[in-house]
Amino acid sequence: MKKSHLDTYLLLPIKNFIEKKTSVGLLLIFSALLAMLVANSPLADAYHNLWKQYIHIGVNEFVIKKNLLHWINDGLMSIFFFMIGLELKREILQGELSSFNKAILPVGAALGGMLFPALIYYYFNSGLDSVSGWGIPMATDIAFALGILFLLGDRVPLPLKIFLTAIAIVDDLGAVLIIAFFYTSDISVQSLAMASVFLLILATANLIGIRNTLFYAVMGIGGLWLAILLSGVHATIAAVLAAFAIPNTKRINTPLFLRKTKLISYEIQQEFRSKKKNPKEAEERITHNIEKFSSLTEDATPPLQRLEHALYPFVSFVILPIFAFANAGVSFEKASFDGMLSTVSIGVILGLIFGKFVGIVLFSRLLVWFKIAALPHKVKWKHVYGIGFLGGIGFTMSLFITELAFKNENYLAQAKTGIFLASLLAGIVGYFYLRKIGNGN
Repeated sequence: MKKSHLDTYLLLPIKNFIEKKTSVGLLLIFSALLAMLVANSPLADAYHNLWKQYIHIGVNEFVIKKNLLHWINDGLMSIFFFMIGLELKREILQGELSSFNKAILPVGAALGGMLFPALIYYYFNSGLDSVSGWGIPMATDIAFALGILFLLGDRVPLPLKIFLTAIAIVDDLGAVLIIAFFYTSDISVQSLAMASVFLLILATANLIGIRNTLFYAVMGIGGLWLAILLSGVHATIAAVLAAFAIPNTKRINTPLFLRKTKLISYEIQQEFRSKKKNPKEAEERITHNIEKFSSLTEDATPPLQRLEHALYPFVSFVILPIFAFANAGVSFEKASFDGMLSTVSIGVILGLIFGKFVGIVLFSRLLVWFKIAALPHKVKWKHVYGIGFLGGIGFTMSLFITELAFKNENYLAQAKTGIFLASLLAGIVGYFYLRKIGNGN
């Protein structure tokens, strides 16, 4: 077998795996289970000590010192939030959030799905120092929830998948705002002022038509992200702000792209026909013309879309599994049966399962009843109930907020146990409910 054929044969399963959205959820489940297995094995001490190792980055007095867990949660997860920001901007400009009629139902459903879980958690923890975890059950994990919908295939209508995507994106924006306003440390006004300068530079670059992604990377990471990290505001906020500064404009429009590609195709055909006369020169000209296609494609694709597509495999199959493995290692000894009956666990479990369902369904019902919004095409109320169940899957973002909300090891273990139990139950109920009702009337 030739090497090129062998590479294709070996890489094809990997490529197919990456392209399947369900794989993201499966890999996250595997990472979380592996973390819990290691955290309850003889390797437990090594596992927990690993994340406490400090890494220093900087020169002389300008040094950032954080442990490995913080570098994962503040650094790697900033790339995840950057992709969330890109998705949100695309949806606002040309997707399901691009008009009032499209946006009002998922926005309302997402707001209901954030409000009721927070109220339920607050009810059980009011007056306790664990009340700071009220933001934990507010988030829906888009990877898990969409993974379950894609597992159902044609049993659910396509508009339902789009509806859930829109809800989850608004939900993510809500989580970002909650982190920004409620889960921050002492604020440095000087660093925030510097961050504002870099944000202004990025916005100006967008307006004047700078499309070089390297420029945005340097200004976004070396400038905006670093300044916000030093300000006391959580660094992931910088990633979302930087994403909103990425241009969504094309250098050439679609009609011009089509005309140029037709011209290049014609030139390649001509060179191919004359190849017999001078094969070497003709092949060089053909290769040169083929390279023009790549340049044209780049000019006809917005930087926002290019970055989103480029980041998706890295975020989904590297960053999120690392995050899950680093944060999901709950010790069964700490997460005892008594711990599962704590106000933290009960608040998280009931918030995710009942709060999400009631909030999503009730706000959707009210918006449709008052004729402010209408259900998407082919989506029935029984489908919305299924979305209410799936909304209770709060894995990634809930774990992220848990690490910000608590320093107490017992609260951390109780909250994570609640997240796992609620997400598992919500996923199972949502899957079998939607599978049962199918796509019929």
